[in-house]
Amino acid sequence: MPCAPPPVNDGANEFDHPLVAASYDIVDGPRDDLDLYRAIIDELGAGSVLDVGCGTGELAISLARAGLTVVGVDPAAAMLDVARAKPGADAVTWVHGDVGELPEMAVDVAVMTGNVAQVFVTDADWLATLDGIHAVLRPGGRLVFESRIPQRRAWEDWAAQTEPVRYALPGVGDVVETFELTFVAEPLVTFRSHMHLPDGSVHTAESTLIFRPLAELERTLGAAGFVVDEIRDAADRPGREWVVLARKGSGPGRKR
Repeated sequence: MPCAPPPVNDGANEFDHPLVAASYDIVDGPRDDLDLYRAIIDELGAGSVLDVGCGTGELAISLARAGLTVVGVDPAAAMLDVARAKPGADAVTWVHGDVGELPEMAVDVAVMTGNVAQVFVTDADWLATLDGIHAVLRPGGRLVFESRIPQRRAWEDWAAQTEPVRYALPGVGDVVETFELTFVAEPLVTFRSHMHLPDGSVHTAESTLIFRPLAELERTLGAAGFVVDEIRDAADRPGREWVVLARKGSGPGRKR
């Protein structure tokens, strides 16, 4: 296991860089994982959706194209720049910031796809995010998100993937990207990506995720005024992560 000091949050956002944002969709490829959210949103009969940590806007734009009212919020301006440049982006309301900076609204469903729910590594940040979502959901509105199952130890798979990723980045050229696992102290896992650019320079970005046990997810959701309705298995990623469906409870939630 690579050795490194414990991660320190210096306030930097690893996604708020033009190179990272421009390469995001290329590296991720087809976002088949978003089909799960589209299906759940349809199942719930939602007419309005808040996409928390919307990134480059793939889900938000597809939902707006289907006729839903969509708000996408993200703290990374570079990611929102990519989102706003996509066809159909004008149908989405984009907000640069976190959920505490959202305008007044009452949406049917809020979603956090991919790693979003795991980037809030402190209880304070996680509960503040849940509070912000609670405030903008209509009474009885739903929160849907995924979180990797700690016992599955996904980081061991990541550590074994040592082959570099090669791709062409428009306006830049051929890029070689490598990944390394740098720190594991459950529930925290830190990893770095290194983008080797055609001019010989290297851009490095570091991310830390938290792998909360299910009991901890349920406890924090309850503290923020949510009722957990269901825990599902992701059909396309069985046994790897929980898909949490929670409902805004009848109480006022925490005082903000």
